Amino acid sequence: MQETPRGQVPAPTSEPRGCLFALSQPPLMIFLGVIGCLLLAAAMHDLYFL
Repeated sequence: MQETPRGQVPAPTSEPRGCLFALSQPPLMIFLGVIGCLLLAAAMHDLYFL
């Protein structure tokens, strides 16, 4: 860890959050799950009922 002299504020280390952070959010995963289920249901309908 770097030491800073007294009176100086350390520079913020703001790292950009990537795709894995976005995929860890529950609302996004619920949305993607619903869309995936709808696509799966449409594919099954096309395969077996048409």
